[in-house]
Amino acid sequence: MPLFFCLVAGSAVADSWQLRPGDTPFAQAELEALPGQSFRFFDGGESQYGSGGAYAYTYSAENGGGTAWGTYRIAGDGSICVDFTNGFGRCDLFVRNGSRIILITRQGERFPVR
Repeated sequence: MPLFFCLVAGSAVADSWQLRPGDTPFAQAELEALPGQSFRFFDGGESQYGSGGAYAYTYSAENGGGTAWGTYRIAGDGSICVDFTNGFGRCDLFVRNGSRIILITRQGERFPVR
């Protein structure tokens, strides 16, 4: 299943996401490079982006372990939306701020990547 990528002007992203000074949303090339990448968070959880839109989030042992499976797609505003096999869904935005990568939720929660 092909994925189509496009980014909206920075002000449109800032209007719909709670960005902080210095936050720069992932560029199109970074979004296109997601397949095969994984991101480990400070709580020990790990997001894995596979080819063809496959997605997995593995919880740390301290958070119960286990893996949530789903599929992901890139939304028009550059966010990454995941549809889990359990029916739950979410959209998050990856940004760079200095040398740090941060995942921002729709609610404004910030999760830095290790």
